[in-house]
Amino acid sequence: MPLDLAHAARSHHRPGLLRRIGLMFGVARQRHALKQLDERLLDDIGLLPDEARAEAARPVWDVPRTWLR
Repeated sequence: MPLDLAHAARSHHRPGLLRRIGLMFGVARQRHALKQLDERLLDDIGLLPDEARAEAARPVWDVPRTWLR
């Protein structure tokens, strides 16, 4: 019985870990794309170039807490 519980505990954590890794890849892609936008496109989404550069420079694990639920 303890072996089954250990297996259940490990498999329970995997989806959370995989989800967070996927989230980090998504954040990296979004921030890379943000760096590529010109001033006209940044203006369309309501960002100043300095704001876009600051957001793009943040590490991939620096996301709002609500994204981690």
